[in-house]
Amino acid sequence: MVHQTLERPAGAGKPAREQGQPRRRYRYGERPGLAYLFLSPWIAGALVLTIGPMLASLYLSFTDYDLFTTPQWVGLDNYRRLFTDDPRFLASVGVTLRYVLISTPLKLIAALAVAMLLNRVTRGSGFYRSAFYAPSLLGASAAIAIVWRLIFDNQGIVDNGLSAIGIHTGGWVASPRYALLVIVALAVWQFGAPMVIFLAGLKQIPQELYDASSVDGAGWWRTFRSVTLPMLSPVIFFNLVLEMIHAFQSFTGAFVVSGGRGGPSDSTLFYTLYLYDNAFSNFRMGYASAMAWALLLVIAAVTAVLFGTSRRWVYYAGDDSR
Repeated sequence: MVHQTLERPAGAGKPAREQGQPRRRYRYGERPGLAYLFLSPWIAGALVLTIGPMLASLYLSFTDYDLFTTPQWVGLDNYRRLFTDDPRFLASVGVTLRYVLISTPLKLIAALAVAMLLNRVTRGSGFYRSAFYAPSLLGASAAIAIVWRLIFDNQGIVDNGLSAIGIHTGGWVASPRYALLVIVALAVWQFGAPMVIFLAGLKQIPQELYDASSVDGAGWWRTFRSVTLPMLSPVIFFNLVLEMIHAFQSFTGAFVVSGGRGGPSDSTLFYTLYLYDNAFSNFRMGYASAMAWALLLVIAAVTAVLFGTSRRWVYYAGDDSR
């Protein structure tokens, strides 16, 4: 009787991995390509809706383009005209800087003050938080800006109230002296978003620090200056950066209150308003693109300065490197 042994052909059924090497088993979330699959909508959106338009805008900033003809390459001429041959551009820069320097601190002070009051409220705190936060949701709309214009216009509520006590302004909206203050007031009124962030930061400050301050006999102002402000400094820094960037980009309030022209006498000619006017009223798309990139560089520079100075006044618990 002949016994025949069947041998397995070399390489038959051999997996791609080395012989004897255990098969790798991927844990959840480690499979290659799976992360890119989930990220693909964001990557596609970033490329098509953000990076692509930014690169197109950068190219157009070096051209003379009116939306109807082929862009003509002009090099740095748009940027040169911004700073040497356009008085309205410099006026818009001045108006925007005044708005940023006035509205941002006032908005943060109002948000912090209300947050400190709400931090002491125990009954109905949810209602008060919602009530104070609501303007942040509604204030950026054109409808609220229209109402705001009517309140401060000639024969409006504010004008009639001031006239009743003998102060006649003829309406704040039509006055070059007060028109910017109307938009500043609209911005400060929307303090709800930074207020909620301040309130969350206040609740994270350990009560032991306030107890120790009380035992040492510190008053309210000394406690606020030596305990609350240092412990809240990271939140202040966060809100300062966000609100500063938001103030540089303000548009809706200025557009509605000024009737879209930045008046009276260019007193509300915001940078974004002048950019919009060049792009879609005068069809100077290349010039407007140069303005957009100049604004981006200014915001980046101011943000870098804030980050550079933050190590001197922002306190992070556990950071002993300073």
